[in-house]
Amino acid sequence: MFDKLTQRLGTALDALRGRGRITEENIADALRQVRMALLEADVALPVVKTFVEAVKARALGIEVSRSLTPGQTFIKIVHDELVSVMGGAGAELNLRVPPPLVVLLAGLQGAGKTTTAAKLATWLKSQGKKRVLLASVDVYRPAAVLQLERLAAQIDVGFFPVPANAIPEEIAAAALVQARQGLYDALIVDTAGRLHVDAEMMEEVRRIDRALTPNERLFIVDSMAGQDAVNAARAFGSALDLTGIILTKADGDARGGAALSVRQITGKPILFLGVGEKTAALEAFNPERIASRILGMGDVLGLVEQVEQQVDREKTEKLARKLSQGREFDFTDLRDQLAQVRQMGGLGALLEKLPAQLARTGAMPAPLDERQLKRQVAIIDSMTPRERRRPNLIDGSRKRRIAAGAGVQVQDVNRLLKQFLQMQKTMKQFSKGGLARMLRGMGGRMP
Repeated sequence: MFDKLTQRLGTALDALRGRGRITEENIADALRQVRMALLEADVALPVVKTFVEAVKARALGIEVSRSLTPGQTFIKIVHDELVSVMGGAGAELNLRVPPPLVVLLAGLQGAGKTTTAAKLATWLKSQGKKRVLLASVDVYRPAAVLQLERLAAQIDVGFFPVPANAIPEEIAAAALVQARQGLYDALIVDTAGRLHVDAEMMEEVRRIDRALTPNERLFIVDSMAGQDAVNAARAFGSALDLTGIILTKADGDARGGAALSVRQITGKPILFLGVGEKTAALEAFNPERIASRILGMGDVLGLVEQVEQQVDREKTEKLARKLSQGREFDFTDLRDQLAQVRQMGGLGALLEKLPAQLARTGAMPAPLDERQLKRQVAIIDSMTPRERRRPNLIDGSRKRRIAAGAGVQVQDVNRLLKQFLQMQKTMKQFSKGGLARMLRGMGGRMP
């Protein structure tokens, strides 16, 4: 989400890295570039002004002039102010309430409320071990109700069916009764959206709010909405006593301005980021880690947590044992690895969390998009079990058969075979302690 902002801020701050002395002139030039980078990222003007003034006040003070590394200290100030703009210490859902925890989701049409309802239910189910009931009060769009019902079945949580001819607040009240009687731990209510903010929608969401008296009122905002996100946040903030914000589509080509603006405009914390289409693609929002990612420092801790939660530990340990016994990495192993990478949002999503300096060393592979990953899995699926175990058997005629079965060109099969051989060689080095040597070699280039 922050690619362009990271690039522009990196250019602005690189000039100050390693400077032995910081002057008002070179700070002014860096701040000018920082201001332009933020405005291009669609950050609201009042937020940009506040941010730049805060950085300037700290940078020209004793904090930088007395530092042994003024350039790095200036970068730390920018980092700290980014954290401050996005809300300081990471906020969390208040789960310490008498059940059921009632969560009301509000936002514009197309922001991703229905999908977010399922993602939040998945998060509560996996993190908090909660029994969740999903309900939709969108009486205007039957497809939204059907979508939520299917998602509820997919993630194995409860769903409250919409009574015929009922009005939204009546559905909400009935869902709350069902949640209490069914001994559910949480009720998530998905409201109707509109293409734009209007008085009728605001009045309806107020009535639903009165019927539910929710513990959490979450505003769902599309990260790619730019300045529209700020205007919508302001309108919903005045209509409801919001408790938090969820930014959706953060894995898309968003400029990132919404993340830096919405918190400041509403005064409410960002709780989660939606980072993909899958129901597990919801990350707790941590301002400090996001600020590190914006400044190209990565979020290695977040990556470790994601791997721990989503990687199949049994398969990973099995592969480790296999390699330690001197047996070769084969295409079945590669297919398992590709499937796990897809489950975590693709290689690009993982590389985003690594420090930019590490990515530039060339130690990491070029990101594969979802289509490439699917194509590679299809090629492996077209191989026989024997070919997967012994890739050296794959000659010209076998390549043509595999390509035809996968619906790709022979060149694609050749490309995958070449990548596989490189990976097989790397895995052999890792099994002999090569990973430790590689990390020691890169030690001097880590941030």
